[in-house]
Amino acid sequence: MSVVSRKVSDSAAETVHIVRPNHLNAAGRLFGGILMQWIDEIAGLVAKRHARMNVITAAVDNLRFLKGAYQRDVVVIRGKITYVGNTSMEVRVDTYVEAEDGTRTPINRAYFSMVALDDHDKPCVVPRLELETEEEKEEWEKAKLRKEVRAMRKEVGI
Repeated sequence: MSVVSRKVSDSAAETVHIVRPNHLNAAGRLFGGILMQWIDEIAGLVAKRHARMNVITAAVDNLRFLKGAYQRDVVVIRGKITYVGNTSMEVRVDTYVEAEDGTRTPINRAYFSMVALDDHDKPCVVPRLELETEEEKEEWEKAKLRKEVRAMRKEVGI
């Protein structure tokens, strides 16, 4: 019998990276393209854990670089499902620089629209999302607004 819903905590994921010299841009900061790769990977992992099938990135919204990361910084990336539609999911990805004392400073946030695919690369239905906390319910409502904005942008071609 297949599972018809999953909790946010069932698919949440976290990765940790150390910024190395090959990750730096000419200004000596973590290259944005490297960070985008890392956050896309965590978004894909979260969506795959929720859907339990292959997924693709359909869109990235609100990608905001808040602060830089530098050589030897420890970068922590956390992802979680915020919304599910019929075949799509929204994943929030937060990125932090972690100090030696464990303090985390936010450096990036993005929202990914992910689509579940069957064995023939066709979109397929994903499990529902069980919202357990007020924060999860609030994030769901904000995700619905982001979905409406994406639809309006698509409609007007921007």
